[in-house]
Amino acid sequence: MDRTLSVLVLISVATLGCRGVDPTTVLEPIDVVTGWYDDGIVEGKNKLVPSVSFKLRNKSDRAVRSVQVNAIFKRGDEPEPWGDHYGWAIQGESLPPGETTGDIVLRSGLGYTGEQPRQQMLQNKEFIDAKVEIFLKQGSRVWAKLAEFPIERQLLTK
Repeated sequence: MDRTLSVLVLISVATLGCRGVDPTTVLEPIDVVTGWYDDGIVEGKNKLVPSVSFKLRNKSDRAVRSVQVNAIFKRGDEPEPWGDHYGWAIQGESLPPGETTGDIVLRSGLGYTGEQPRQQMLQNKEFIDAKVEIFLKQGSRVWAKLAEFPIERQLLTK
């Protein structure tokens, strides 16, 4: 009897530590669009910042709630971040099984500025391409990488 009680206590403790699920295993990015967002004029120069938009689909058989998202933007092959954007992917209402979030739009605060027209900036020989790494986190879990996408050389206005 003591052994059965010990096993039940162990299972209860383990269950308490696993309240959520790893969101990267149950959520998948869909309708992904990357590009360079027209961030207006800064100090008299056109500014373009890397941007990613996507939706998350719940591919599990359970509702998912309270998921944070962090996009880390990097230039070329540089290992250090060039910019980031942190926010909520799922907040408030749970995302039911098989359902999809609304659009999630994440943009870097850093980008390129220039006097050239925006489209010419993208074609400049000095232009260095970028990529975005998307991380998810639920509760006290550690950040886990969901996906990585190249930032396409296209101008985004919304």
